[in-house]
Amino acid sequence: MQNLRVALIQSDIHWHEIGANLAMFEEKIWQIQNDVDLILLPEMFQTGFTMEHKGLAEPMNFNTFKWMKQMSAQKNAAICGSYIVKEEGKVFNRLLWMQPDGQFKTYDKRHLFRMANEHEHFDMGAEKLIVEWRGWKICPMVCYDLRFPVWSRNVDLAYDLLLYVANWPAVRVNAWDTLLEARAIENVSYSIGLNRVGKDGVGIEYNGHSAAYSPKGEQLAFSEKEEIIYIELSAESLQSFRKKFPAHLDADEFEIKS
Repeated sequence: MQNLRVALIQSDIHWHEIGANLAMFEEKIWQIQNDVDLILLPEMFQTGFTMEHKGLAEPMNFNTFKWMKQMSAQKNAAICGSYIVKEEGKVFNRLLWMQPDGQFKTYDKRHLFRMANEHEHFDMGAEKLIVEWRGWKICPMVCYDLRFPVWSRNVDLAYDLLLYVANWPAVRVNAWDTLLEARAIENVSYSIGLNRVGKDGVGIEYNGHSAAYSPKGEQLAFSEKEEIIYIELSAESLQSFRKKFPAHLDADEFEIKS
């Protein structure tokens, strides 16, 4: 297990313009000069957070899927972000985890944002995802999932890094800051949150606050502006802290029912 090098692309998003967003993010990805293991894109990175999925939802193995496959291979790094996917008559806010060899996994957003009626327009995910990548076990989630600690709980240290891709509005960013730090502490893991900046097509403002936290709750990275944020997560620090402070051994048992 070596250190994990991550690039977070904190960006504005063109409203409902898939082609423009793919071109923009491709340019930003090629601005990454550092060797990295993982590149993060925001929630609904090629449309903005929208309930108007007609004409925007794509089947799997379509343009966005193929674009992520190409970007991952060219940068020799895993790439993940969420976008709108239609499948078997259902529509999902789906996170795609793509690796350079073309292998991929998906996670459908579990907690749909009721206050925007997301639950009326999208289908809920049922399975948590944990992927193994370059010696790390990583649990990716989407935005509103951050508010639900049971779903995120690191049972038996199943993962080393918990990450969230988001469109989290500026008006509630204090909750984002607090919960992202808490998820790291309570799960004895690193946590990373990638948010967007700018204003969307319905006037909602976003101010970033993308950040990374250590299992001790130390802030390792933070930004409020449009930029690429780099963070290197220490494997040795994680293993050392877990050995000295094995709080997971005293965790309460529970089960999640659908």
